[in-house]
Amino acid sequence: MRYLDDSVLFSLRLSLQVAAVSTVLVAVSGIGIAYVLARKDFRGRGLLDMMVTLPLVLPPTVTGYYLVMLFGRNGLIGRYLYELTGWSIMFTWYAAVLASYVVALPLMIKTARAAIESVDPNLVNASYSLGHSEAETFFRVVLPLSRRGIIAGTVLSFARALGEFGATLMLAGNIPGRTDTMPIAIYTLTSSGEWTAANFMVLLLTLVSGFFIYTTNRARAV
Repeated sequence: MRYLDDSVLFSLRLSLQVAAVSTVLVAVSGIGIAYVLARKDFRGRGLLDMMVTLPLVLPPTVTGYYLVMLFGRNGLIGRYLYELTGWSIMFTWYAAVLASYVVALPLMIKTARAAIESVDPNLVNASYSLGHSEAETFFRVVLPLSRRGIIAGTVLSFARALGEFGATLMLAGNIPGRTDTMPIAIYTLTSSGEWTAANFMVLLLTLVSGFFIYTTNRARAV
């Protein structure tokens, strides 16, 4: 049996690290994409919406397969990265961040877009009439009024990234002490019949996820 030994602490720390980094990336890019989808009318908007939503409905292993085809050593992007730098993202914790980012991004976009669309257009137009630019209006009017939805999207994205398994396994692999996040470590333990340790890690991951959701919801209520 193993409880809070080095391997468990490593998996917990790695999962939190991956979730935190990917959530920052999701928040920055997701809010921007959500704003464009909510406020801009352009050719291809439906296609963009479909592309960013696909990871939400595709099996994680399929999403992971696409990521391998793009960022693997022989992938469409990965081959050039390897030729230029001699480095591949495959089987690194950066791969886990990429996988978590891709699967969590749709949650951020959907919730942030709904929040941005709910902002009264009259307030936006009033800001424009006062001479404020679109960027100023976004930061002074749209962003503050849609903050609750954005916070909700951030929390959902973090929770999704924390529990990501399929795409991470495809892209980052299962390397003990290197890429074994909590979900992957749990999979390994159950596969080897170490049920006591798996039960402990499942409970730990559930408590950690619940803690972040609870504390963030409390912050939203203030």
